[in-house]
Amino acid sequence: MRLAILSDIHGNLHALNRCLDDLASRGGADVIVVAGDLCMDGPKPRQVLERLQEIGARCVRGNTDRMIGLADLAQLDPEDACSVAWAREQLGDALTAWLAALPPSLAFGEDPNGLFVCHANPRNDDEHVWPDADDATLERMFGGLTQHTAAFGHLHLPFVRAWRDVVLVNVSSAGLPKDGDPRAHYTILTQRPGGWEIQSRQVDFDVEKVARQLRRSGIPDLDGRLTTLRRHRYPKLGKSGAVIP
Repeated sequence: MRLAILSDIHGNLHALNRCLDDLASRGGADVIVVAGDLCMDGPKPRQVLERLQEIGARCVRGNTDRMIGLADLAQLDPEDACSVAWAREQLGDALTAWLAALPPSLAFGEDPNGLFVCHANPRNDDEHVWPDADDATLERMFGGLTQHTAAFGHLHLPFVRAWRDVVLVNVSSAGLPKDGDPRAHYTILTQRPGGWEIQSRQVDFDVEKVARQLRRSGIPDLDGRLTTLRRHRYPKLGKSGAVIP
């Protein structure tokens, strides 16, 4: 089995299509999986969901998808409430309900040779798994997982780490990179005897094209979103790639 796993598209249809074109040039995949945060914060939320439905992608619900699909606006802080309200307006009732109904995780096999896919970690959808997470944190998040390979996003930093007998694969972001590299990121996993072959892919996309789309979209907090898109780096990410506390 060959899987392509994308995550954190964040409404960036252009970057999603660039990743799909790259995947097609490499022979495609048996299944395309998207590990959450599909459409909030970008200029084309409805078009992203329609594209994912068109290609038959298997999708996991991320924290922003949960917010759009399920949150009570009165319980959110004003900035998030504004973003969620705008996204719901773009999506309409049917796509908003579709987001709400997405599963929190997907499993491809239940034994050690299988693959577990979630958004942030197996326990919740909003706690980052950092590359240097300590043993106690990883035990709390991944302890008891039957599959020996776990793929996830949420943290927009690609990494692969072996922890005990589990391989942790952060597939990063296919629409809003924050690792200091402006390219979109996704991962191809191919099942082999004894485990999964992992191939990380980084794909160029036209950042200024997306910036123009943001300007035309009417999205809230335009200046902040343009800054995030163009910076393509967490504010506390050091030049070496290390995360500064």
